Amino acid sequence: MTLHKGASASDRKQTGHPVNPFYGEADPVAGMETAPPQHTLPDGPLAPHNAYQFVHDELMLDGNSRLNLATFVTTWMEPQAGVLMAECRDKNMIDKDEYPRTAELEKRCVAMLSDLWHAPDPSAAVGCSTTGSSEACMLAGMAFKRRWMQRNKDRYPGSARPNLVMGANVQVCWEKFCNFWEVEARTVPMEGDRFHLDAASAAELCDENTIGVVAILGSTFDGSYEPVADICAALDDLQEKRGWDIPVHVDGASGAMIAPFLDPELMWDFRLPRVASINTSGHKYGLVYPGVGWALWRDTAALPEELVFRVNYLGGDMPTFALNFSRPGAQVAAQYYTFLRLGRAGFRAVQQATRDVACSMAERIGALGDFRLLTKGDQLPVFAFTTADHVTAFDVFDVSRRMRERGWLVPAYTFPPNREDLSVLRVVCRNGFSMDLADLFLADLEQLLTELREQPGPMQRPENVATAFHH
Repeated sequence: MTLHKGASASDRKQTGHPVNPFYGEADPVAGMETAPPQHTLPDGPLAPHNAYQFVHDELMLDGNSRLNLATFVTTWMEPQAGVLMAECRDKNMIDKDEYPRTAELEKRCVAMLSDLWHAPDPSAAVGCSTTGSSEACMLAGMAFKRRWMQRNKDRYPGSARPNLVMGANVQVCWEKFCNFWEVEARTVPMEGDRFHLDAASAAELCDENTIGVVAILGSTFDGSYEPVADICAALDDLQEKRGWDIPVHVDGASGAMIAPFLDPELMWDFRLPRVASINTSGHKYGLVYPGVGWALWRDTAALPEELVFRVNYLGGDMPTFALNFSRPGAQVAAQYYTFLRLGRAGFRAVQQATRDVACSMAERIGALGDFRLLTKGDQLPVFAFTTADHVTAFDVFDVSRRMRERGWLVPAYTFPPNREDLSVLRVVCRNGFSMDLADLFLADLEQLLTELREQPGPMQRPENVATAFHH
């Protein structure tokens, strides 16, 4: 989470601002001249409707989440799902002995995912819910490192330092894992029009101290799938030549809930023997409000038993593998609701509709002539584009800033090494972002382009102020 500092002395002295007397009780002049302080606790309580109004009014200045084309996170669910989550928000997911049915729903979700991802023996696959993919990735990385440590007891920690191979396009949680757990991060930079990890580059960076390779099914930079099967094949060859048995983790934060339904022939999951673990975000294309993620291992051998804690907690013996403890059971219940509600056919229809919107938008933006498409939305329902070579009047940051004036949150950012020269816009299409909204987006973009084309040149503002989005 973001780190924040405490309030300054001048901030602490502020007592708030004058408020509308109608916020108060029946007497509109009775003690409601100022709002409570913002940076210290008030001296006394407020009426609930007053407290609600203060918070509600501040939140009105947030962006509209449905128009946020930067986030992968689900921004719409059915009303029934919202009711179900409200009924479960007071249940602590960790109290499995007290809430056995909630625990049973978690177990069923793991079983459904192990079947969806073609575990060799779904009954032998192990998994858990998490707060999101970041925690799930941390757990997968820990399992990688511990398995490597077990195989290298004679060398670690004395002479061997573990490393993890991945593309420069990985989500920041993998950098955090390497930092927190003292693993060398070996990242493959982008080159030319290759914007993610490829098989040859992955194998080239591996050695006897490589704990694993991370393959991303759906890069957040441009929505493209990494070639998981090719990476596994390259590692198979490497094992045959050098004897290094290096497992693969598939970071399917988004794609693991897209590919099974829209790309069923694509080989990326547990059908590949080298894939040891997979994660996904239930709160992304799992179609659940944040935050819930899932981590699965192909069998018990892939998850060292010594990492699993068996806790005698509130009268029950509870095996747990997590970085946190207390969290609400609402999202797990909502995930099971979504699985039950949609089934395979329903998921296929929802994800196909989302991909159709993405492909349509990409095609229409490409036809404008001002932009060059990097991806077309035909893998993840996500596409990235940059300004065409002949465009000199504006850049992607100008587009992002001007679209924000219309309420659209469209991220603009530069790519990682070795393509820092490339700045792009990215559109994430999610359930709830309809073709009608896409039409409105295109209409606003076309209208703004007539103004942007008349600029003498790009604003040339630094990236950190040109857009509110930072990858």
